[in-house]
Amino acid sequence: DGLENLKIDDFQLHASSTLRYGLGAHRGRLNIQAGLYEDDLYDGAWCAGRNDALQWFEVDARRLTKFTVSLWVWDDVTTEKTIVEVHFMVMVSNDSHSWITLKNGSKDLIFQANSEKEIPVRNVFPAAVVARYIRINPLSWFNKGGVCMRAEVLGCPLPDPNNYYHRRNEVITTDELDFKHHGYKEMRQLMKVVNEMCPNITRIYNIGKSYNGLKLYAIEISDRPGEHEVGEPEFRYTAGSHGNEVLGRELLLLLMHFLCVEYLSGNPRVRHLVDETRIHLLPSINPDGYEKAFQLGSELSGWSLGRWSQDGIDIHHNFPDLNSILWEAEAKKWVPRRVPNHHLPIPDWYLARNGSVAVETRALISWMEKFPFVLGGNLQGGELVVTFPYDKTRTPGMVHEPSPSPDDHVFRWLAFSYSSTHRLMTAANRRVCHTEDFAKEDGAINGAAWHTAPGSMNDFSYLHTNCFELSMFVGCDKFPHESELPEEWENNRESLLVFMEQVHRGIKGVVSDLQGRPIANATIAVEGIQHNVKTATDGDYWRLLNPGEYRVWARAEGYTSSSKRCEVGYDMGATKCDFALARTNLSRIREIMERFNKQPLRLRHLPGHRRNRRDKGLKF
Repeated sequence: DGLENLKIDDFQLHASSTLRYGLGAHRGRLNIQAGLYEDDLYDGAWCAGRNDALQWFEVDARRLTKFTVSLWVWDDVTTEKTIVEVHFMVMVSNDSHSWITLKNGSKDLIFQANSEKEIPVRNVFPAAVVARYIRINPLSWFNKGGVCMRAEVLGCPLPDPNNYYHRRNEVITTDELDFKHHGYKEMRQLMKVVNEMCPNITRIYNIGKSYNGLKLYAIEISDRPGEHEVGEPEFRYTAGSHGNEVLGRELLLLLMHFLCVEYLSGNPRVRHLVDETRIHLLPSINPDGYEKAFQLGSELSGWSLGRWSQDGIDIHHNFPDLNSILWEAEAKKWVPRRVPNHHLPIPDWYLARNGSVAVETRALISWMEKFPFVLGGNLQGGELVVTFPYDKTRTPGMVHEPSPSPDDHVFRWLAFSYSSTHRLMTAANRRVCHTEDFAKEDGAINGAAWHTAPGSMNDFSYLHTNCFELSMFVGCDKFPHESELPEEWENNRESLLVFMEQVHRGIKGVVSDLQGRPIANATIAVEGIQHNVKTATDGDYWRLLNPGEYRVWARAEGYTSSSKRCEVGYDMGATKCDFALARTNLSRIREIMERFNKQPLRLRHLPGHRRNRRDKGLKF
């Protein structure tokens, strides 16, 4: 294989003719997607310039290849409901001049393509064929349609140690990990194995159940699992909100295994990360969707089977739209006095039981509220880019426009920390996955600038909790073959580690009273940034910031505010910035009154109250 995962370069794809450039042979890859908008240059298929049985689509493997047993083809033309059977032949060659048609005995072998646009069809060769070139020759197509197709060809390159082309693209991992696809039971078993290998730094728990009753398992990795340590930030990775985007799920399973093995071997980087961070990994948010895709496998699951929850909900975009609430309040100048710029409450309508909210989403929200997460990343598939808030456009009706948050500079740094350390995201010479060249954007883009997405997990996390959340699209192929997992791990390993380390960038501290008692839910405000964070139960807080000097305020109900200058350096490690707040006089009086079970005196009940106010000129 190699069309969908881009191991086959564009120049290795040829065709008899092309309708236009945006429908050229380079667009004939299985599951390649057209542009989102009408004026986009690229479409999602190869289309011939003429509709006749002389057209062909060709793949040059660049070396002798054993095309073994399988061929996937997806004809992508449906202009009306009337369908005819769609057939094609397959030819092979070693020099691209002399061609041999695959035969069934003495007759040409005729293969049948799909009749449903969203469902690929697998065709099996009677016997393995060794060749360098392979051609697909459509013989019929949909009524009132055209000769258009997307395809994947499976084969194994024959050994050739002198083949430079093969060696320069080969990526080998030295990590001895479990490189395979894991069904639900296998995933659970691997997590158990990791827990048994590293019982002192791991804890398995679940955050709830899926629609079909599968538990949503997470693993915690920390030097004190099950305990929040004061001053230690909490980090999370999630994957699989779209069940068919399986690469993220496997990367998190590999990551938990890797962290355990490296910690045991004494890797100083991993030991420092685990000892100083409480890490949570949730590899499968939508196990119901995954099981659907897993049953059919890499190619046959197509582009969307298993994407949604069992009850048809896109979990990643199923969160309450807090953006609209905030922006409407800003327009009315209600922020921050009447409506806060952070920790916005969830609307009542969303919490109603009859709301169209997935059980998986409700479980995620409870989890996000339970732990004081500082930074998070959700792994997705089908692209190579990192996106960050806001994901929703501010202008009504706009499908894409930049929509920066108050922490746009911080988000851009966080996104770049992942994309710049990924093997491919910022590579100038890599082929784009579908239509957009995100490498020109340093492998990162504001979510709304790509396409608007109300109710995203990223925006909700930023506006409802302290956690800065980003989306990592970790590979062009949503469901890579098992043999590709070692290379995908190498592509993402360093990025996964570097991004976790960013949780230690900025400032941190404890807010307490003058007696040293912690103050929970105190507000931490940074001058010039209209987004605040709150302290956790133990009075500790973390505020992600880029290097620089900041005026920081700590405020809490019943206490006088306090500010100080806090400097963030370029070296890794958050700057400690503690606050001790004094009680206000009014707060002290109320405390004394409550302690002695007395009520404040009301002036209007005192004799001569009106005379005293008039004589002394008091104003109330």
